[in-house]
Amino acid sequence: MTTKNQETEETEVIEQPAKPVGLGVMGWLRWGWRTLTSMRTALILLFLFALGSVPGSIYPQRSVDPGRVAQYFKNSPTEAEWLDRLWMFDVFTSPWFAAIYLLLFLSLAGCVFPRAVVHFKELRKKPPAAPRNLNRLPQSASFEGDLTVEEAAAKLRRNRFRVVTGPDWVAAEKGYLRETGNLLFHVSLLMLLFAVGAGGLFGYRGNVLVVEGDGFANTVAAYDRFMPGPQVSAESLQPFSFTLKDFQATYVASGEKRGQPLDYSATLSVQDSPSSPPRDVELKVNEPLDVNGTLTYLIGHGYAPTFKVIDGKGNTAFEGSVPCLANDQATYTSECVIKAPDAEPDQLGFLMRFLPTTVPNGDAWVSIFPGAANPTVQVFPFAGDLGMKSGEPQSVYQLNTDKLRPLGKMSAQPKPLNVGDTLELANGAGKIQFTGVKEWISIQTAYDPGRLPALIAAVAAVLGLVLSLTVRRRRVWVRITDRQVAVGGLTRTEGGGATFAEEFAEIVTMLRGAAPSEPSAPSSEPEDRPEDASAPDREPVSPSNGSSEE
Repeated sequence: MTTKNQETEETEVIEQPAKPVGLGVMGWLRWGWRTLTSMRTALILLFLFALGSVPGSIYPQRSVDPGRVAQYFKNSPTEAEWLDRLWMFDVFTSPWFAAIYLLLFLSLAGCVFPRAVVHFKELRKKPPAAPRNLNRLPQSASFEGDLTVEEAAAKLRRNRFRVVTGPDWVAAEKGYLRETGNLLFHVSLLMLLFAVGAGGLFGYRGNVLVVEGDGFANTVAAYDRFMPGPQVSAESLQPFSFTLKDFQATYVASGEKRGQPLDYSATLSVQDSPSSPPRDVELKVNEPLDVNGTLTYLIGHGYAPTFKVIDGKGNTAFEGSVPCLANDQATYTSECVIKAPDAEPDQLGFLMRFLPTTVPNGDAWVSIFPGAANPTVQVFPFAGDLGMKSGEPQSVYQLNTDKLRPLGKMSAQPKPLNVGDTLELANGAGKIQFTGVKEWISIQTAYDPGRLPALIAAVAAVLGLVLSLTVRRRRVWVRITDRQVAVGGLTRTEGGGATFAEEFAEIVTMLRGAAPSEPSAPSSEPEDRPEDASAPDREPVSPSNGSSEE
């Protein structure tokens, strides 16, 4: 016998609601994929892609101008250190930029391919049959005439409409190129991303500084900085070489724009391969050297004064040119460093300030013009331990003076040396002679197999955008009953009603076979919505029928 308490417990058990079931792994994966491939997500990622490119134009990039990056570290070392942690000097090779790039690629692919399938099916569909009451459409007209179904179909075909006929009606449609252009634009964006990715995978870039009179061979060891793609090997490089014969920079000599650059030109003696004869090439800004698809760009220049250092025992401790980095772009006042680790009895180090056009300014000397009209060098000598035997890497543009002592009385403005002058070092440490002035250029060599596909994709994107903005999707129906001809029209593009009204009037005139000046049947804008025009046994003709339009 069941007690009352037992019945109450059974009732509570039965009425207890079931626990909700979660999405599960597959459910979350489907939700993530749908979110990623939505148009909203694609637009957000495209915005982030453009926003992420902004730092690449604000801060100097190592792949383009490593000299400016080095100067940034020298001028603002703390700020530069934090920026480097955020990859601000290597924006386009940073992990966060690559993440945005890959997500955008997947999002566009997930958007484009399903739409392409839908559009392909739409292209194979026939225009829907004519509604029973064409007067309810946004554009309509009627007239009397001997027009036949075959004649109406032929006239519409001559206007590039796709035509379907019935016993007493004609259905015509055109404007499929609008969605085709829309898809072409998105596919082109996808191909553009693919071309950029292929260029990063199979291409390479390298930077090197070359002084006048020196040569360069396109090998990995010759670069100051080499950035290969994952699929690039040493054998992938084009075996060309060149010698920098001369570099000329011209500036405005007078007036308000005095000192502004006019032109940069480097004369190269190029060999396309080890067995090829040399040829002279003039390298200019935006006019790269092209050797079988490998492009060499002129991206920077500066001065490389030449010196000869004699140590305390009379031996030559250093002889050659020293590239200087400009710390004033207006006058090209530059700084450079000489390290003589083989000098005896003490190692020697020199900080130099190079002044291209020197004039006295009170107790100081300054440069007033970027051209080398009166080149001089201010020398700051040191002796001691350069720290080069510790194994720690050092910059060729910086001198660590922690273990060095100044030679003689150090002045902030020492008397500059002219070309040919010699400075005797204190304490019998030796001497340094300023022997001449050369110039250097910095070049970037780049091989990008995705460059041509990217250009084609960009042109296709513009073409697709033009088609999607100019072509309108529209339908026209003609119904003929006892010499009564009714014509109706419907545009499937938002905002295209005014333009379609003019085209519809021309279509009615063409079907009538009358001159444009003759009065035509009235065209009305009824209050009824176009979706009410189709009969229950007809295919709907509302704008939602068919592929969607953005």
